[in-house]
Amino acid sequence: MSSYSVSAANLTTLNKKIENYKTVTHTRLIEAAPEDWLLPKGNYEGWMYSKLKEINSKNVSKLTPVWTYSTNLDSGHEAPAQINNGVMFVSTPYNNVIALNAKTGQLYWRYKHDNPYDLSVMHNTSRGVALWGDKVYVAGLDGTLNALDAATGERLCQSQIGDWSIGAYITSAPTPVKGKILVGPSGGEYGVRGFLEAMDAETCETAWKTYSVPGPGEAGHETWKKEGKRPDAWKYGGGSMWMPGNYDADEDILYWGVGNGSPWLGDQRPGDNLYVASSIAMDPDTGKIKGHYQYHYNDSWDWAAMNAPMLIDGLKDGEKKVKGLVSPQRNGYMYWLERDGKGKIEYLEGKPFVANNAFKSLDPKTGRPTYDYDHVPVTGKRVSYCPSLWGGKNWPYESYNPDTGMMYVPANDNICNSFKGKFQDDVEPASGQFWAGIDIPDLDVYLADQSKGVGQMQAWDVNKREKVWQHDYGKTMNWGPVLSTAGNIVFSAGTNDRMLRAFDAKTGEVLWEFPLNSTAIAPPVAYEVDGKQYIAITAGYGVDPHWTNGVLAAKDKSGEWIADVPEGGVIWVFALPDA
Repeated sequence: MSSYSVSAANLTTLNKKIENYKTVTHTRLIEAAPEDWLLPKGNYEGWMYSKLKEINSKNVSKLTPVWTYSTNLDSGHEAPAQINNGVMFVSTPYNNVIALNAKTGQLYWRYKHDNPYDLSVMHNTSRGVALWGDKVYVAGLDGTLNALDAATGERLCQSQIGDWSIGAYITSAPTPVKGKILVGPSGGEYGVRGFLEAMDAETCETAWKTYSVPGPGEAGHETWKKEGKRPDAWKYGGGSMWMPGNYDADEDILYWGVGNGSPWLGDQRPGDNLYVASSIAMDPDTGKIKGHYQYHYNDSWDWAAMNAPMLIDGLKDGEKKVKGLVSPQRNGYMYWLERDGKGKIEYLEGKPFVANNAFKSLDPKTGRPTYDYDHVPVTGKRVSYCPSLWGGKNWPYESYNPDTGMMYVPANDNICNSFKGKFQDDVEPASGQFWAGIDIPDLDVYLADQSKGVGQMQAWDVNKREKVWQHDYGKTMNWGPVLSTAGNIVFSAGTNDRMLRAFDAKTGEVLWEFPLNSTAIAPPVAYEVDGKQYIAITAGYGVDPHWTNGVLAAKDKSGEWIADVPEGGVIWVFALPDA
């Protein structure tokens, strides 16, 4: 795509220039020093884990707020605070970026993106920034990728990645790898063919672009059968790469998650449909796809595999240790995979972590599911299935703690939906109109058992492949990404009671909780300034969590659902009292 330089004095409010900004290098990103939080998930492996332990299971009950900062914005705040040498960056809905002193909360600058006045997208959120060199990179809902001067917030250059007018808007945090900034758009509900694009960090020129749905002559294209009313379904088959990936720096391989098929109904695009609902391995220099694993074929449930699997070296497979990949997927199954260091991905095992009535079983050798077709959505028939289209776990990040050997999963069980699939011959794909094959008013969301709750925090031993403990939140969904620490703590929010909680990482005991101004659906993070540890999280309810909570609360007859969750973004920072 094109790139150009921009004069952006009118886009940035500069309160104070950041002096002596510490350059972010490839080495620093690999090392992931615990005092910083340079990547959205903390490290390239995607662990959401901090080595800091000043705050621990013995003293976390003393945790107290030390400063807050209002974003002055509504809607869903889903970005982590990212910290570089005492400077905090937070991206917000509507594509603001706020730079703050991470110790005091004082503002350095605020960037306001110049989105088109007639912009219309499904989700107006942002899930983070990329830090590289002396710049901050933020994607826009208008499909742009923007390079900002880290010291002042001035926009230096911009690349047009996606076209929001056809549905290719961007909510993802970009990923920095070796001088390239990688990002993909959303659009699976609009008939957009998904892709990942690499932008040169210095010039904002395109380095490479790789589609998630292979075209003619490319491996995997044969999995899109030329049958039915849409023999060219691959051209608008979805597969959005709308979340940041993970990176194996030793082997120099990217791992990325690929989203749902488009339209949602698989019978309108026959075949396995690679690389929809898959994890793929890629060459970061060229974008070439080197390997893949598809969790379920011909995705018909909107069970996007959007989060890349976590990289865990030394994962046990029986008596041997392997380079592993572990991922709790939206389809409600936890997957253990092996990577060979060259891009090949092999199945080891899969186990359900919430109820799934669409899969009868997984093949023990390949993991390929056998379907119960009573629960596979099709055109012209109302079909119900569990878990719901939001999955056993949606986009919120899980966490892996190498000290406990456990993975902490923000799960939702007992929630289902039904709809009647339709053939949308009155809407053109990639026209900027909703094209999922259903009418949203026809979507029915409900609990499988009205007496039971939904949201959970689950802890799984990744080597024993078994659940160790579970905390049930009751009548609320859980939209809270998870942070675990070397202090034997698991932090998470995401429930409609507005609580930020700290769990004992080994036992699941709730050790501390604090009511925020709004439900926090952003990742909590840990960092250190001048030898003192802090925990930061941004509260701000909105988008899918807000919609689903309203639907379920309206159906509740027990009086236990909290329907009225306040909105409004606030950055919260906590620490232990000074001695």
